[in-house]
Amino acid sequence: MDPKDSISDGQPEPPVDAAEVGERPEPAAEPVAVVKRRPRGRTTLIIAAAAVLGLAGGIATGYGVQADRAPTPLAALSQPGLAYPAEALPADKAPDPLPASQDRRVRTDGDLRKLIVPRPKGWSDNKNALLGRDGWMSLEEYALDFTSADYMFGDLLESDIRRVASASWTKGEHREANVWLVQFQSGVDMGAVDHARGQLSYMSGKDRGAGNPGDPLKGSGNGRYYLYGPDRKPGYVPIYRARAVFQRGDVMAEINIFDTAPISKKDIRTLAEKQLERL
Repeated sequence: MDPKDSISDGQPEPPVDAAEVGERPEPAAEPVAVVKRRPRGRTTLIIAAAAVLGLAGGIATGYGVQADRAPTPLAALSQPGLAYPAEALPADKAPDPLPASQDRRVRTDGDLRKLIVPRPKGWSDNKNALLGRDGWMSLEEYALDFTSADYMFGDLLESDIRRVASASWTKGEHREANVWLVQFQSGVDMGAVDHARGQLSYMSGKDRGAGNPGDPLKGSGNGRYYLYGPDRKPGYVPIYRARAVFQRGDVMAEINIFDTAPISKKDIRTLAEKQLERL
């Protein structure tokens, strides 16, 4: 080629044909098809619906088939021998009733006042007792001895309280003892258990209790007895107190001793042990 031919004359060059230079034109882009995604969960719902319809149809068909069948008779009851005789046993073969020492209900279903421990030697009946008449206390009188009388009254009613037997004695000029047997409905031992637990629960505190853990009452299982510190008020003699609480069957027993002189543990323990033996 002549070098002069490669020099531009300032005019635009004519377009170059791709076929002449041996290049192939790029193919036109093909249109892309847009695919819409199925909402998630639709297949699961369809399968679940089909399963429910199938189950319902199967149950309906089963009921229909069962309704058309004749009822199947029940098997005969097998009783080769009864555990009790068909007729009452003769008097000479009937077992003897339990003695009162073994049948607790026989003892407590009678006059509950007779189960109160006998008046100790040297004591006298308290003719000035404010609570109790003829050895019985009403529920109102018994509840009044507690700080929250209204609450105690309702709680005892809910626990099916039955009756309260009481005794009050005096010794000398200032010593006084009270014994209360609180009985709940026969066969409902939990009433007496709960009442005893409720009274024992606060006895170790100083607000309403003795302020000490007390001592276990031997042979009672859950009973304890306590000595209180002196209650001193200006212008008054100090008041000492001892208390015992325990439960036996459907009866909760409570014993209190008051005096202007200190009370020994032996005094309250001895009286509580004797009352426990009576129950």
